[in-house]
Amino acid sequence: MQRLLKSLILMIAATPTAVTMAQEEPTAKRCYLDGWGDSLACYRVPVGEADNREGLAVMVAPAVNSSGREPLYLLAGGPGQAASDLAPLLNAFRKINREHDIVMVDRRGAGRSGAFNCGFEREMPADLQQFSAELAECYLQHPGFAEQLNSRQAVEDLERVRRFLGHDKIALWGGSWGTRTALLYQQWYPQSLRALVLDGVAPIDTKVFLAASAAEHALQQLADDCAADSGCARFGNWRGELQQLLNDWNDTRARTFPDALTGAPTEEPMLRWALANAIRSALYDPAAAAQLPYAVDQASRGNYLPLSGLTGLFAHSSNGMAMGLTFSVACAEELNRITPEEVARDSAGTFLGSAFFDLFATGCKSWPVQAKPYSAPEPRAQPVLLISGTADPITPPVYAHTALGYLSDKQDLVVRGGGHINSRRGCIPELIAQFLDAPDVPLDQSCVADIQRPPFMVAAYGPAVTVDSQSQPQQAGGQL
Repeated sequence: MQRLLKSLILMIAATPTAVTMAQEEPTAKRCYLDGWGDSLACYRVPVGEADNREGLAVMVAPAVNSSGREPLYLLAGGPGQAASDLAPLLNAFRKINREHDIVMVDRRGAGRSGAFNCGFEREMPADLQQFSAELAECYLQHPGFAEQLNSRQAVEDLERVRRFLGHDKIALWGGSWGTRTALLYQQWYPQSLRALVLDGVAPIDTKVFLAASAAEHALQQLADDCAADSGCARFGNWRGELQQLLNDWNDTRARTFPDALTGAPTEEPMLRWALANAIRSALYDPAAAAQLPYAVDQASRGNYLPLSGLTGLFAHSSNGMAMGLTFSVACAEELNRITPEEVARDSAGTFLGSAFFDLFATGCKSWPVQAKPYSAPEPRAQPVLLISGTADPITPPVYAHTALGYLSDKQDLVVRGGGHINSRRGCIPELIAQFLDAPDVPLDQSCVADIQRPPFMVAAYGPAVTVDSQSQPQQAGGQL
């Protein structure tokens, strides 16, 4: 499943169709991706359809050593994110890359495989009805392509790439919605899979677009940790102030909310649903979440600039999210199986309410793809490493702990105070490398307890200065 507007973040029950490929030596070209300094071996894998004449874009970071270990495929989230956008993750995975090729496949409709953006490359309207109208126009221009984009197709294409590259068994790393894709691949092609690493788990049977309760839990944990911090505790009941701010939001505040870059009133009003989702987005990243108590405290005093700056962190972070692909998958595989009663239960008593769900519910009215349900998952024995953050606002640890009983070989890493996606944090990359080298060996995960939240922002200059008892005391409150 992964921001501010565009990232607010097939299942055919029949037996998977066989993937056949001509037996020819794949030819690679050298290419580069932002966020990774080394060259990559890049391929175009043909899929033989008019909507994807250039084929799938496949990028490989070759292993440093020719050890013969299975490659690790990186599966992006969204749905709608491109795997090529995960290139910065390679920096954390350098040790893995010593022995394992790392493969990124941009699925159809994403990134370099024909991004299905629907004209929302940079911005999307804050007004949901306008957004819905523009989305409907996009759908009417590409109804066939919209219908064919689904998780079944993505898994079939992944298997196609595995065969094209001549890989025997592979390992999968999935993040957010990429974990759903990985779990479906495990169901349909278990013979091709050696191990899985799932970060921010979106189980097959879990309705992850019911996100309000998870976001509320993440916010409450932030409030508890703030209260236990001597600097942050001085903000008092900032959680209540946040709720009051959202309750009292009106057209005047929406139109005078400052632009994150200029400080002048925004050109487009900051509507309440967008503000609530921006706060939810901040909870994804512990460093951003650490700024929230201060920003809310300042907003309660009439200074909206810190809150504007915080929301501005995510204003353009979702440019790579292909909206056409996002809605083809979300509407066919998630929204159609969620009832109004479930939305009401999930949103009751939360700061987010139905603001996250409403975006997709409105969009799906303009994106009438057929429902593509999943079959019930069957038992699988491949080793799986699960990674969760206790303050994840979209895929909390309970998903990994309660919905994967059909997996018989699981290890579980839980990062206290961790947000959404923790594979880069602390010792987690080292543990992933150890797991991939010996998936059946229990990990010594004691180092996970050493991963801590970033310090809370307590003043305009940042966190409070802390010193030991033998140092010369400095002024607290971030006044450096």
